[in-house]
Amino acid sequence: MISSFFSKSKPIHFVVISIVLAMVFVLSRYFAIQDKLSISLIFKQVGLFFVCLFSIFVLDFFASRNNLTQKSSYKILLFTLFIALFPQTIMNSKVLLSNFFILLAIRRLISLRSHKEIKKKLFDAAFWISIAALLYFWAIIFYGLIVAALILYAITDFKNWIVPLVGVLTVLIICVSYMIVRDVEFLNYFKDTLFYGFDFSQLNSKRIIIAATLFFSYGLWSTFYFFKHLKDKSKNHKASFVLVFISALLAMLIIIVTPIKNGSEFIFLFAPMAIIITNYFEVISEKWFKEALIFVLMIAPIAILML
Repeated sequence: MISSFFSKSKPIHFVVISIVLAMVFVLSRYFAIQDKLSISLIFKQVGLFFVCLFSIFVLDFFASRNNLTQKSSYKILLFTLFIALFPQTIMNSKVLLSNFFILLAIRRLISLRSHKEIKKKLFDAAFWISIAALLYFWAIIFYGLIVAALILYAITDFKNWIVPLVGVLTVLIICVSYMIVRDVEFLNYFKDTLFYGFDFSQLNSKRIIIAATLFFSYGLWSTFYFFKHLKDKSKNHKASFVLVFISALLAMLIIIVTPIKNGSEFIFLFAPMAIIITNYFEVISEKWFKEALIFVLMIAPIAILML
């Protein structure tokens, strides 16, 4: 039984997930890439695959380390199935890399729960989000997560509120210096990135509509239970769960405002939703129902491809 197999975190799960992810990645990229096969192309694709794989490892690390889920592997299974559901997310290398850096930032922000090395963690989070924004501009929305973390973890020292600005300025100075050396007109560069749009017609395809309907159905239903059981969490961990939910809201905002809507932007939702849905899976008492939910997520990508 699939639910029983992933109910306890084991090293074999990472092997299985890696194999499944490799299959999804190869099949998705094989039918999408038009470039002529070359050594450089192969190395690029291998590199992007490891970005996907490391993203899953980062998710598992900070979710387990901060007790955001029980000791199960549902979160990494769900993240992988979401990629299979939205293969567009691995078509855009910049979005893929941007999401990886956002996960690194979330990891640092959630670790503020311990109130240790606060300045270092805030600097790192701002630094990673800034790198993510260079790759995909609307990742700047996740700066809001830094403010939320400062409030939720009751970090009131004014000096700590200044530290994220230092992280942002560090990346900005490096970026501008690079542009000067490369003779890039940085004012035009930043001007060209300041676009937004609310035209969702680009998502008007059967595959994306069905995938999004299934994804949000699971997400909304699980969010209800997520908040229902939030009061049972310890005060020390409650802020971390709220931070996960806020990261999901910010990811939704990216989907809404980004001018180019091709499905790849959904990847920012995968990690927070994997955690939220995992929390729901872990309280389901009916094993057959849990099996059915996982089975549908496994079959859906195959069914969608046949449309």
